[in-house]
Amino acid sequence: QVQLVESGGGRVQAGGSLRLSCAASGRTFSSYTMGWFRQAPGKERAFVAAISRFGGGTYYADSVKGRFTISRDNAKNTVSLQMNSLKPEDTAVYSCAASPAGTIYTRPDLYNSWGQGTQVTVSS
Repeated sequence: QVQLVESGGGRVQAGGSLRLSCAASGRTFSSYTMGWFRQAPGKERAFVAAISRFGGGTYYADSVKGRFTISRDNAKNTVSLQMNSLKPEDTAVYSCAASPAGTIYTRPDLYNSWGQGTQVTVSS
């Protein structure tokens, strides 16, 4: 498994932007497909975006497509989520996750390493 630590959360007004980062340590970072998930109060954890091992493939939830961009830097062992045009419904705890599978998955149970999460609050 890999250890993950998120940063970059905070409070922003609707229409604003935030950039989340996730730093990984442990085993070879490029061996993992990386994903971002979010969980709002009273709701289940939801898939946001994922990126393949070397960054050649990405996949987004429909709710964030065109507004969020996932990227990774394997030399720095980091994965980022650039969030633009934020909406109040984007408010949640955002967590990065790592999957040893070579395929991008949207199911959280297929990711075996998780960060502690970072709060994103979007006010109207």
